Amino acid sequence: MNFRTDRPRREILEELHSSLDRRYRPEDVADLVLQALAGRLPRRERVVLERAAKHSSRRQGWFSSMSADYARPVGGARQVAAAARLFGQSVEVDPDDPASLLEFAATMGRSIRWAPERSDFLADRLNRDARDAAGMDLSKRQYNRRFRMLRRVAAKAGTLEVEQDKRRLLMASVIGFGADIPVDRFAADVEAACFVAYYTARRKLRREFSLSGRENPFDEIAALLLDRCTDRSDWWMIAQVRTTPDVLDHLVDEERGRLLGQWSAVMRHSAELLRARWKPGTDRASMIVRRGDDSTTWNNLAVAYNAARAGWLACLASLGALRLLDAACPGKAMRLMAADLAAWHESAGGGVDPNTAVWAALPLPWDVLDGRAACTRADVEAACRTAGLDPVGSGWTAPAPKRGVAVFRPTPELVHGVSIADPVWASLLRRARVFSGKPVKPELAGDARHGLASGVVASDLPAQ
Repeated sequence: MNFRTDRPRREILEELHSSLDRRYRPEDVADLVLQALAGRLPRRERVVLERAAKHSSRRQGWFSSMSADYARPVGGARQVAAAARLFGQSVEVDPDDPASLLEFAATMGRSIRWAPERSDFLADRLNRDARDAAGMDLSKRQYNRRFRMLRRVAAKAGTLEVEQDKRRLLMASVIGFGADIPVDRFAADVEAACFVAYYTARRKLRREFSLSGRENPFDEIAALLLDRCTDRSDWWMIAQVRTTPDVLDHLVDEERGRLLGQWSAVMRHSAELLRARWKPGTDRASMIVRRGDDSTTWNNLAVAYNAARAGWLACLASLGALRLLDAACPGKAMRLMAADLAAWHESAGGGVDPNTAVWAALPLPWDVLDGRAACTRADVEAACRTAGLDPVGSGWTAPAPKRGVAVFRPTPELVHGVSIADPVWASLLRRARVFSGKPVKPELAGDARHGLASGVVASDLPAQ
């Protein structure tokens, strides 16, 4: 993060743009926004932005223990280097591009008659006579080494493609299509760019281990920045990160239709990935995570699906086309819940989220989307009534209703969802694996116990 204060506006906007698919704290983005809008803000607006900016890393002189980025898939540079050494040749390749990796493997493979579609180690290797006929001056061992290496490169390309796809869906779930905004278009509208950067930073806040729901990401600072946008602003760019009536009203029908298609594609794709990871034995009525469940991947995909579904409904509503739900209305997908959080809910007098009862009563959404199961708006409304929910107000058959503007509060320092009063203690507790559900590291257990006894935990917990 660049902390110079005398930077050109374009440079500041480029950093704000780079923050879109990273995890800057809203405080740090607010500080950059103040610099980008220097000389343009009336006193009242500067005061509101200062409420956040004064907590920035630049002002406070310390860094958060939490990562400023989302995990990025590791490319195939190591496999490419190993293959180049083994084959004794160099081929131009982008190790972070799955298609380029596969093309690299195919190019290298020509010398031993290997191809991605002929890579089975038992069925597709050439025997000695076939190698001799092809003019290969290689021993069986050297041939096998090259064959295995190309299989590893191809496998890495497949894994990389899956992991990049999962990250794209994760970003869509938290910032919509903001990561796809070109930097030149972003920098061309300073007011819209500042709103997009700050609002997406708020949407990327981590979940806290709490009985209350998530805070509205649209806070007083986001509201101020959106109010600065005018009829001449780039509302299509804003709609990439905020698909709500106050933004969609500024678009023409053709733009709303395009956005509808974008959200529909994400919804269907994330639903297919959920289908592949769904375990039929899962208790849909409780959705409590079980041993062996990859709850992180499932929950990220469920959030992506629900975000896409909400955007899809908002676009349908803006086009006056919610009547389409009368024929097919795919439901939401529920996240898996940790058993300790579920027990805390129950001990506090709560119970299972009524939305879970609706999810359990309806056909699986991916089966509805591909026509394997029928689920109409009437079916969803009936399930909502049984669960005691308003189908419109709860976002099952219409866009979620407008929420009150939140008041800004500093970003809490979290360790596995638990708020810690100090970033240094947070870093130690994270290294010690406290609150992770794993055994605490013995060499750090004493320090961790001392920290917990000193009252560094700021969250309400079921047990201290």
